[in-house]
Amino acid sequence: MPESDYLAEGRRTAIRPFTQADAEEFTTRARESRDLHRPWLFPPDDIRAYAAYAGRLIEDPTRAGFLVCERGDGSGPAGGIAGFININNIVAGAFRCGALGYGAFAHAAGRGLMGEGLDLVRRYAFGPLGLHRLEANIQPGNEGSLALVRRAGFRLEGFSPDFLFIDGAWRDHERWAVTAEMTGENV
Repeated sequence: MPESDYLAEGRRTAIRPFTQADAEEFTTRARESRDLHRPWLFPPDDIRAYAAYAGRLIEDPTRAGFLVCERGDGSGPAGGIAGFININNIVAGAFRCGALGYGAFAHAAGRGLMGEGLDLVRRYAFGPLGLHRLEANIQPGNEGSLALVRRAGFRLEGFSPDFLFIDGAWRDHERWAVTAEMTGENV
């Protein structure tokens, strides 16, 4: 995808919207990343499931989906999709909030790419999207996800037993959040 399609760029990553044309790369990366993702998340790993998933992110105004793409080093084309960050349940008006869902793909995990991508999404959310607050609900045992939001400046706001239905059961979650004021990006 041309760099002009990026919504925001960092030193090593850039973010752009989902497209239906990303189905093959996304689903291949999701299949390669099953061991990393389970039991925390289940991104679409076949073309049909991706079409429905991406369609919701593209068409539903209460969602915004971003692909975190690795940027090239200038000597050749940019790298592929490193992961994804979605803002779900976007509420406007006095609330101006959204709930994050995200995942790194195995080839990019542990390289700091998602941290930079989350920073880009946060700035985009507090800027062009006009949000004030982002929330992340994380299962207590998901150390990688907890570390990501801690590094990104989110604060722990609480614990919710039996909060989300994942992998056939209601799972406990910690509630983390960041606001525009916390980052100096008042909207």
